Amino acid sequence: MQEPENVETKSPEATMPNINNQTGTITKLQPTVQSQEQWLKYGEQVSGFLATLPDYLGIFFNKYKQPLISIGLIVGAIVAVKIVLAILDALNDIPLVAPTFELIGIGYSTWFIYRYLLKASTREELTNEITTLKSQVVGKQVSGS
Repeated sequence: MQEPENVETKSPEATMPNINNQTGTITKLQPTVQSQEQWLKYGEQVSGFLATLPDYLGIFFNKYKQPLISIGLIVGAIVAVKIVLAILDALNDIPLVAPTFELIGIGYSTWFIYRYLLKASTREELTNEITTLKSQVVGKQVSGS
């Protein structure tokens, strides 16, 4: 078995040059030319990457356009549902708003039943309106059943 080699380490005081020879004086360190050249090299690399980034993003988007749009729509729908639920929760915390909405819902349901569902002629009218709406949304003639 080999014994680990001892590596000599110098204390920080030994490696640091004596900058201030006199008390009360402060010497400014000048940046070395080498570090400036390194920064310029890094800057050029970053600049080159940022210059080609739109091309890479364009190629990536064209290649994966449909999945990206689908994911975007799903994320947008989730965010929209969360916002709507937060707004409804905030409205339910306001006194008398929740019961008012319930009364409005009951009133509209009663009107809808009275207007469209009690007589055969009004049910037929509702069916025709739904068929017309379907044809407008789909963009073609929908055959009635």
